Amino acid sequence: MNAPIAAALSLLAAAPAAAPDISSLNIEALKALPLDQVQWKPADGLGGTDTAVLVGDPAKPGLYVVLNRFHPGAHSRPHYHPNNRYIMVVKGPWYVSTGLADDIERTGVALPQGSFVTHTGREVHYDGAKAGGGEAIVMIFGEGPGTRIDCVGPNAEKGPGPCADALAKARRP
Repeated sequence: MNAPIAAALSLLAAAPAAAPDISSLNIEALKALPLDQVQWKPADGLGGTDTAVLVGDPAKPGLYVVLNRFHPGAHSRPHYHPNNRYIMVVKGPWYVSTGLADDIERTGVALPQGSFVTHTGREVHYDGAKAGGGEAIVMIFGEGPGTRIDCVGPNAEKGPGPCADALAKARRP
């Protein structure tokens, strides 16, 4: 047999076996949830957005981790959270903006998959997916309760606070 063919055959014979399936692992040591197996439910107060709680309970004190999936054209309205939240873009682009403009199509800044964002507590922002684009999925880490305080709409904060501060900032020349 000629030497190059013999070398190629020996490489094929030494090829690694297929990787083992996740079911071969000890489930007491490692629990995995592939993205295509996440159990989504509609997100409260965020039309066109689904959510899945992965760790903890965002309504209670303590660490929580959630996924939010924004369908094309779905986005939050200007709001803030009492505590910092840490976000990783799992699938993007995900669009973010600050202030009270409530116009993600015009003011949203695109963050690609893999981007990391800190939503600083008590600072007004909004985010989501632009119409005509794809869905955006983000993983949010925070210390609960993970309350969202709206700045516009029927449940908007009344009186002094971050929303009023953002409005005053927007009115300055």
